[in-house]
Amino acid sequence: MDVELQILKHLPRDAQPTVALVDEYCAEYRDIFKEVRNYECFKYLHLGIISPIKRKSLPEIAKVTSINSAQSLHHFIANSDWSVKELKARRLKKIKRALNGQGITVVIDETGDRKKGKKTDYVARQYLGSVGKIDNGIVTVNAYGIYQNITFPLSVKIYKPKGTLKEGDKYKTKIELASEIITELVESGFNIELILADSLYGESSQFLQKLNEYQLAYVVAIRSNHGVWLPANQSVRANKWCKFSRTFSNQKTETRYIREIIYGKRRAITYWEITTEPETMPENSTSFVMTNLQGDLKKILGDLYGLRTWVEYGFRYLQTGIRLDRLSFY
Repeated sequence: MDVELQILKHLPRDAQPTVALVDEYCAEYRDIFKEVRNYECFKYLHLGIISPIKRKSLPEIAKVTSINSAQSLHHFIANSDWSVKELKARRLKKIKRALNGQGITVVIDETGDRKKGKKTDYVARQYLGSVGKIDNGIVTVNAYGIYQNITFPLSVKIYKPKGTLKEGDKYKTKIELASEIITELVESGFNIELILADSLYGESSQFLQKLNEYQLAYVVAIRSNHGVWLPANQSVRANKWCKFSRTFSNQKTETRYIREIIYGKRRAITYWEITTEPETMPENSTSFVMTNLQGDLKKILGDLYGLRTWVEYGFRYLQTGIRLDRLSFY
């Protein structure tokens, strides 16, 4: 009996329960965490992220999950012994298993979050998409998956400006980071049916070359002054505007207009303008896109590219800007 009591004394205690949804999801990652306290912090972070609080900072998550101090969450992210790489690989495997070979659309997007001070790694004055100007903050390149109107994060990589690099870091452009993400997803076995991206990537021959290397279909934004080399006897022309119904994820529809821009002779790659108002073409609701998709695109292209905007705004509120290198498992 004494021996049994000694054994029980040294057994790790069970983790504190949270809510059934979080506990059930996190259970698949339990063995990654050697200490039960780290596993509990892992669950508390998930609970905080799905909570209705506006600011997903560690102090706010600590409050909403009734933790006495945010210090334990900070220690879990910054110093505790667990592998981000292992956790991310398992999460992607879990997603792939749920998809069961079904094709997905992948959205590539970079997002910047404003950050004060200099305590967070890789913060610098740079363009931040969330505020639409140059400011002090951190920028990430993100990949999101879409399957039947279900959207889920796939990968995130921090953009590290040259002035913020640490020992062992290698400078990589946003294009290089996005290309790495595409390679990782393809090599992980995801069935990617379509890539969506904004003009930063649409204007990059390096990024498009990577998509062509894997024979991936794409719809990417390009600048309104995008140019194509043409022989002297060929010209640029615009087809007539066609009206179509833009269908949103909630099945509501709005009228949009689309037309093809043809550079000389029609090629495998085509160019399109999509707008809410063909007479004035307002800047905030007009897109110029390029695609290698084939077929009658007038009816589907607007909805396909519209998914990029939907994802961009839908996931913005989830980003915390706190040690994003270790929060990448979300």
